[in-house]
Amino acid sequence: MSGFASLLGVLLIAVLLAAAARRLGAPYPAFLALGGAALALIPGAPRFTIDPEVALALFVAPVLLDAAYDTSLRELRENWVAVTSLSVVCVVLTTVAVAAVVRGLVPAIPWPAAVALGAIVSPPDAAAATAVLRSLRPPYRILKILEGESLLNDASALLIYRLAVGAMAMRAFAAESVAPTLGLIVLGSVAAGMALAWVMLWVTRTICDVPTAIIVQFVGCFGVWILADRLGLSTVLTMVSFAMSVARRAPATTPARIRIPSYAVWESAVFVLNVLAFVFIGLQLRPILESLAPDVRARYLLVAAAVVATVIVVRIAWVMTHNTIARWRIRRVGFHPPRPTPPPTVGSGLVIAWAGMRGIVSLAAALALPAEFPYRGLVVLTAFAVVLGTLVVQGLTLRPLMRRIDLPEDDTVGREVEAARRRALEAAYAALGEEGSAAARALRHAFDARRNRRTSADPSAGELQALGVARRVVFDMRAQDDIGDDAFHRLEEEFDWIEMGIGTRRGEG
Repeated sequence: MSGFASLLGVLLIAVLLAAAARRLGAPYPAFLALGGAALALIPGAPRFTIDPEVALALFVAPVLLDAAYDTSLRELRENWVAVTSLSVVCVVLTTVAVAAVVRGLVPAIPWPAAVALGAIVSPPDAAAATAVLRSLRPPYRILKILEGESLLNDASALLIYRLAVGAMAMRAFAAESVAPTLGLIVLGSVAAGMALAWVMLWVTRTICDVPTAIIVQFVGCFGVWILADRLGLSTVLTMVSFAMSVARRAPATTPARIRIPSYAVWESAVFVLNVLAFVFIGLQLRPILESLAPDVRARYLLVAAAVVATVIVVRIAWVMTHNTIARWRIRRVGFHPPRPTPPPTVGSGLVIAWAGMRGIVSLAAALALPAEFPYRGLVVLTAFAVVLGTLVVQGLTLRPLMRRIDLPEDDTVGREVEAARRRALEAAYAALGEEGSAAARALRHAFDARRNRRTSADPSAGELQALGVARRVVFDMRAQDDIGDDAFHRLEEEFDWIEMGIGTRRGEG
């Protein structure tokens, strides 16, 4: 019971830390990282352990599905060059640089172990960066590049990680077989994710009970990850393909009374998983530090500091190099984006370069290393140092940097929401015959009530019909890339609350 009580206390402290972070306008993972570091220094702190085999599935699968569900295919297509540059090239460069630095400081560490460490700390987590940036309304393109990078860099980093851990276990590495194997893994993972999404939608199409629906969602999430792992596929790519495929189809068939509580539960689950990841790794650090002789401990801390500096410097160097090439190309051939957006500047490059905070994926990959992995203590300590260092140093200074650079504000999502709302209302009026009809007035009143947080009037017989017409218009606009997924989900939330209000008022009547 004492361990359970301690865990409840940790969750309560985490909620307070998150509240303090929101008050200060800082990313809450930065405060969780400081809390995890404090746990490592508390004498007599409780011991919690987790099976390395389930660490990645437990911590990464739900977080990845939640992020991929909200990702916009339109923005990924339009920014594929920048996203690929960050999620593939920058990951590889960071992995190689970190492995070289670690080998230089600890010559006895095997190359596969050094590469595994590089892969663990190479993928940034955009959640912390976008949490800070959204409130400042930077150019929409910056947010979408960071979100796309965060979604896809996990796939490349964890693939390298998996190969390195496997090479360490087999004491061999067949380089000539990697390329065809990777090609099959990528294609197989994407196809499997799409097929599993179809199965998931078929299974859930008739579920009307909210608790059952949410449980099936979580079982499906972990089931997809486990099945992909058993088949030797990329768990990350399979999960991303699965989530994005579900996101394109599920909104049309999922009722509001299931979707609203589901979103709330998933948001809470992601927060709890972040807390637990920092708790578990913080509690692992204390026995690691205690088991080291003073001179070895000092050398490990030196390695950790060097790796923190390496990941920051490599990202800045590569992002600014890519930014310079992009601006040179624009001067040569012009800038012709598919929709209005500011061109890349030195300032936007600096923001992207500085938004390289590491997070839960790095922690989970470190926790997932087998107990017998060479230099596991060094890898875990260094991974946590990178997460802590980047979250604190970069996370707490990103807002001042943004304000100093003074990038133009961009409310692309707001403009798309307003345009889609107008078209949805016009279509509803056309379907109902005239704008002055009772159902049309009820729908307009419901929109205004939702936007102003008022209670709408009694429902008319045609209000649900009008709402269905409005939904179909927004679905079509997303399918035709007239609006992105951010605008779609914002309107989806408005429609859901209107639908819930209609149901409640009809029930009361």
